[in-house]
Amino acid sequence: MKQLIHLVLACLLFLSMQQDTGAANYIEVTAAGNRLLKLAVVPPQPMGTVIRPELANETAELHAFDLTMSGLVAAERRDAAPLVHGLALTPVDFVPWLSAGYDLLIRGEYELRGQELTLEFRLYDVVAKKLLTSKRFLGREKDLRRYAHSFSDEVLRALTGEKGAFTSKILYVSTQSGNKELVVMDWDGFNSQQLTSNRSINLSPDISPDGREVIFTSYKRGNPDLYKRALSSNLEVPVSSRSGLNITGAWSPDGNRIALALSKDGNTEIYTVAKDGSAPNRLTVSHAANVSPAWTPDGSKIAFVSDRLGKPQIFVMDANGGNVRRLITSGSYNVNPSWSPKGDKLAFARMAGGFQIFVANADGSNEIQLTFEGNNERPRWSPDGRLITFSSRRGGQEAIYVMRADGSGQTKVSRSKGLSQHPVWTPRGQ
Repeated sequence: MKQLIHLVLACLLFLSMQQDTGAANYIEVTAAGNRLLKLAVVPPQPMGTVIRPELANETAELHAFDLTMSGLVAAERRDAAPLVHGLALTPVDFVPWLSAGYDLLIRGEYELRGQELTLEFRLYDVVAKKLLTSKRFLGREKDLRRYAHSFSDEVLRALTGEKGAFTSKILYVSTQSGNKELVVMDWDGFNSQQLTSNRSINLSPDISPDGREVIFTSYKRGNPDLYKRALSSNLEVPVSSRSGLNITGAWSPDGNRIALALSKDGNTEIYTVAKDGSAPNRLTVSHAANVSPAWTPDGSKIAFVSDRLGKPQIFVMDANGGNVRRLITSGSYNVNPSWSPKGDKLAFARMAGGFQIFVANADGSNEIQLTFEGNNERPRWSPDGRLITFSSRRGGQEAIYVMRADGSGQTKVSRSKGLSQHPVWTPRGQ
């Protein structure tokens, strides 16, 4: 009976609450209050005879959204007089931008020949009156948003020395089809694409470090088994189909092993297996339910959730299972651990009325509550550590949100109908 209770608890920790959700436009809930660099974004000008102002406006709005969400700048779309001789030949008059209080300026050009697209963007330092970076893209019209996101990444590189993560995507679970299937979308919610179509329950996806494969738990054969598939393929390969639960799989940082929770021993324990599912190695030894392993970025430690103290709490252990200790010492119910890319922070969800997202230092100190509205679960960091995605039920709808790492800018991004949950970021450029 005790083993049955632990298995039920493990399932409850694994399965998220379900509500329908819908999304239309960005919904900005909070905003940062600090003084930020002020950026003017001018829609790119047409270079040829084809004039498509809606495309130019789309890139300007995308840049303004990306870069404002970075937390570095306050970006505004601004119109400017048409360029008479083209971007390369027309010098920038910095005076009006400086007078208006802007620190930075983006402007550009585009040309369409059939479906062929040429797109160029330039970032200027208004105060220093100089070009900071520029980039030209050659491709097709369908690539416009990807190119614009790529330049947003380059803007962050120019300002901070580190490329942004706006070309990364978010993979999540959606019930839009009537089943729980995996869907991938741009980080801002556009260009969604359903990945799985097995008409079953698919949960807890995790992306390989190279961004090419996803592991997930599926009930497609009745039992909660762990599967693997390439993002570019429809072939779903079993990784672990052992008796009982095969859940909450997590790739190691080097991509060679997978940590997961198995109940083949009676209660649910943390194991690691090779990426093909072989060579199982049991890490935890307790009479409790142990789930949700999360590797540190250097692969030396694994955080996990256990109810060995009565209620679910977050523990950490060495990657070989040694030196187990409780990591988060406050709160009576803590789940969903997720390490920041640098390994200096841990995001997690705590039952505090509803579930809320918190962040703490790597040693569990200095907790900060980031969300205060609705039920918020499964935080995951963007590849550059500037953003956190999470699922949230607000107003009866569960959707995918993103926010800055300090909790500001909480924004609904998922657009699919139905339930949206279990988000995870892909690496940059995937």
